[in-house]
This record gives sequence, C-alpha cells and structure tokens, in this order.
Amino acid sequence: MSSEKNPNSAAAPASNFIRAIIEKDLGQNRYAAKKWAGNPGDAQHHEAGQVDFAKIRTRFPPEPNGYLHIGHAKSIFLNFGLARDFGGICHMRFDDTNPEKESQEYVDSISDGVKWLGFGWENPSPNGTESNLYFASDYFDFMYRAAESLIEHGCAYVDEQSADEMRINRGTLTEPGKNSPFRNRTEAENLARFREMRDGKHADGSMVLRAKIDMASPNINMRDPAIYRVRRAHHHNTGDKWCIYPMYTFAHPVEDALERVTHSICTLEFEDQRPFYDWLLERLADAGLLAHPLPKQYEFARLNLTYVVLSKRKLIQLVEEKHVTGWDDPRLPTLAGARRRGYTAAGFRLFTDRIGVSKADSWIEYTILEDCMREVLNVEAERRIAVLDPIKLVIDNYPQGQSEDCFAPNHPLKPELGKRTVQLSKELWIEREDFMEEPSKGFFRLTPGGMVRLRYGYVVQCTGCEKDANGNVTVVHCEYLPDTKSGTPGSDSIKVKGNIHWVSAAHAYECEVRLYDRLFKEANPGGGDRDFLDDINQNSVQLITAQLEQSLRDAKAEDSFQFERHGYFVADSKDSVTGKPVFNRTVTLRDAWQK
Repeated sequence: MSSEKNPNSAAAPASNFIRAIIEKDLGQNRYAAKKWAGNPGDAQHHEAGQVDFAKIRTRFPPEPNGYLHIGHAKSIFLNFGLARDFGGICHMRFDDTNPEKESQEYVDSISDGVKWLGFGWENPSPNGTESNLYFASDYFDFMYRAAESLIEHGCAYVDEQSADEMRINRGTLTEPGKNSPFRNRTEAENLARFREMRDGKHADGSMVLRAKIDMASPNINMRDPAIYRVRRAHHHNTGDKWCIYPMYTFAHPVEDALERVTHSICTLEFEDQRPFYDWLLERLADAGLLAHPLPKQYEFARLNLTYVVLSKRKLIQLVEEKHVTGWDDPRLPTLAGARRRGYTAAGFRLFTDRIGVSKADSWIEYTILEDCMREVLNVEAERRIAVLDPIKLVIDNYPQGQSEDCFAPNHPLKPELGKRTVQLSKELWIEREDFMEEPSKGFFRLTPGGMVRLRYGYVVQCTGCEKDANGNVTVVHCEYLPDTKSGTPGSDSIKVKGNIHWVSAAHAYECEVRLYDRLFKEANPGGGDRDFLDDINQNSVQLITAQLEQSLRDAKAEDSFQFERHGYFVADSKDSVTGKPVFNRTVTLRDAWQK
C-alpha cells in the first residue's frame, strides 16, 4: 500500500472553542446530576427518571422547508461529532413550527441526508435502544401550556396592534420602542384573549402573544418579541388541530429544555437571540415547568462558500424557476445534488475538519471543498479509461478482426485490487487533442512520423491522417511495433516521451457523460447590486457522447471512478439503468476553473 495519507483514516478531532467549553463543563461536573426519563418532557417527567447516561446532549434541528445543503453538513458533523466524542447523544429534531412552508418531502430528504453522512438517531441506552428522532410539533401542547404560564406570571400579553403599528413602535437601533396600548391588560384578560386565539375566534394576523420584557432594551430582540401568532394552516404532523403556532425563537429553547439538551449549538445570526433564550427558560424553570440545569446556547460562524448560494430562499427560487432541474441537480450545493454529482460523505467530513469551527465570519474558497473530494476519491475510486472527445485511430498493420488482452491496474495505490482486461483491436478511439498534424513545441503525442505508447499496449508510429471536405481530421493512421507491448521483455526496447489512452472501437461503450462545472461564474453571486441570477454560469453543464471501456457498462448507480487523465466521475443515481449507466463529472483531477 502506498504511504500516501488516507483522508478517511481516523484522526484526533481538532480543538475548537466549543470543545473547550464542553471539556470545562464535564470537568466541573456541570451535568453530572442531570436526569433523563428516556424521552422528552417537563420537569416533573424527568424528575421521575434516572441520572442521564449521556454525558452531553446536542441536537441537529433543521426546519423541514427545504433540502439540506453544504452548510448543514458542517452543522451535522459538528453536533453529531461532539456527541460521539464526548460520550453523548445527538438528537435529530425537526423544527416544524411553520406549516405553510413545510412538507413531508422535506422531512424525508433531510432524514436521507443525515443518514448518508453517516449518522442516525437510534442509540444504545441502559434500557435498550433509544430513538432520538423528535418533532417540535410533538411539543405543541406543552408550548401552549408554557405560554399560558407566562401570561399567568405577568410575563406575556396579547397584542392587537397591526403589523405596521408594531413595527413602528418597536423603535430602532438608536431609539427605544414604545409600549403597546395593550401591554397593561390584566392576566385574566390576556388569558381569555389567548384562549380565543386558540379556539379560532380571531382572524389570521389580527393579534399575537408577546413576551413582556423591555421595550427600551438596547437589544431589539428583547423588545417584547412575538411568541405566538394566529395562523390557519394544515400541518404535516398535527393536521388541523391548531390555528395558532409558536414562533421559532420561542419554540426552539423550549424544545432544547424538554429534550435536556446541554449544549445548543447554532450559527452566529442567533447570537442576539441568546438573551431571550435564557430569559424564557429561566422563567419557565421558575414556574416549575422546566428542570435545571437548563440548556446553554453557543454560536459559531456559519459556512460562507465562494461560487455558491446557501440562502434557502435563493435555492428555492433556482428550483421553482427551473434554472436547475430540481433539488438534486448536481450543480446545486444541496446534499442531494452533491451526492448525485459524486461528492462523498468522507469528503465532507474531511472538508469540515479542514475548515474548523470559529466565532469569526470568513469566506471559504470552493477549491478547498473540491480538493477534499479529490483526496478522498483518489484513495477510494478505481481507475477506468474513457475517451471524452473521440477520434478514430486505425492501426494499419494490425490484423483485421483480431483483438488481444491488455492489462490495466484497477488502482495504482491498491495493488491488492489486481488488474482488469481491456481489449485492443485494429481500430481504437483516442482523444482528439492527442493528435496534431503540425505539433506545437513540447507536444509529445501523436504527430505524423512521431511515436507514442498506447497505454497498457504497444508503441505506435503515426503515418498520417484523413480529413473531410472542410479540412477537419476525421481518422488518424498508425502502425504498431509488435515487440513493444507493455509487460513484455521488449516493452523498453524503444523509448518514447508520449503516452496516450484509448479504447477499442469494437468493444467500447458509447455513453452520455455530463461535464458539470460551477453553477455561478462569480465568487460572490449577487454581490453588490447584481441579481444573483445574472451570475449563473451558462456553461455549467455540457452533455457529450463519450467512448468508455467496456467494463463501465456494468457500473451501478453511485459507483465512482477516476477516468484516467480526466477526473472523477460517478454513475448518475437518477438516470442510470442496468447495463446503461450515465456518468456525471464529480471533479477534475486538478483545479481548472481559473483557466
């Protein structure tokens, strides 16, 4: 085996500020007495349980209103990885509090994406297997109860201002807000109004329940944020049971506490929400609804990647306006698209480890992701021969109707994988660029009178070419030197500088190949005042008909190979059929974008 570094080999996780926090918490036994009743619940529920066998609990909480993308992969590896490394459990939780934008399709695709990256939610526990798949909607009854508790303790009120009035009275970053005229209602009045909201007696948008905090707070998120709204919408999980739904900023901390999450890890845009996160949980704990120790929120910098858009709104626009073929288009940065393109879970893990976790926002070059995929595929992918821009090469002195076996290694780094047979015959397909009638300086491939080696085969000497009426070369001719076959004693008898690949025309598999490139031509799509759609790369996919070695006809969906000289390719998971795979280019052998 080659001494080349294997990117899939286990390595000690790189330290970061979140790991340091967890190590400190565990060292101080902060969660040593935390109880867990086997499933989520309130303080009374968990008090009846036992000391939690999981040293920490994290969660991955996607909203089921779109497909996972590359940024989510970073969060998945972080949350599931921390739980794994510190003897904990990571919960898979769908934050499904916005029914108008959510669907079972998104739930299913998100589940598939997490599993593809190598993680699951069935975990061993002292009482057998524990399933840690949860939905925010499972907690709607408790959330309603929590909202009533806030009202009863003078910490929430029903506001009947219009959306415009609320926005005006909220103030600005430099000016305090103004109290709502409904802020001083009695607890009984607010409770009655809230129950009317629940019972469908008020129109959508006519009133909201707000937390009662401080309209003069310098943190605008603490100026009596809305926590419930009237919204008549069918929910994928609860159907038509509810016509009021909790706001995300209210629901999320409640979910964390019910699930006894210890470290709630999110991206930096939620940093300003942390004071409300803590305020809410403390009041519900004071009311006896939630148990200590309460979850703590920690923020890290989200992924900013050049040449892609990770905004869910923009991804939805690309799909709905058919700028791409769907959520799994191989040009999209969705996990479904990346998988179809041939990106691997191991490549994403290497990428996540390489870019690290920090509090500082920064841009990551797309080439880093591509390099990680190359490193992994270089080790994982077997080699095959493909001619992407074919032109006929005729060996004039080779017997008509005859063919013979040549032997090519399946993987140069893994000799234990052995060799495969490729057929050589009188007529071959070669790359058009491998012949030049008038060679430029440094060109060592086929030229009239010049000699090259047919990789794994014979040395041949070019004797000329045929052209069409427009002067385009249509056929190249050569003669082979019979005693120079690779692997025979005479293989070194003649030294040549050029070495070209080929496939037998009689044995080749003619195949559709899709050459994918970046979807956007600008590093920051939509930067400045541009519409991001104007930055779409019109050459992001090229469909060609290639000639492949015969063995590739048997490739199964998602089988990856290195096509020698060209890059890494995968059998398309959607359009390939048995005996007739279609191939997508995953990534070139080296960065060719700048060219």
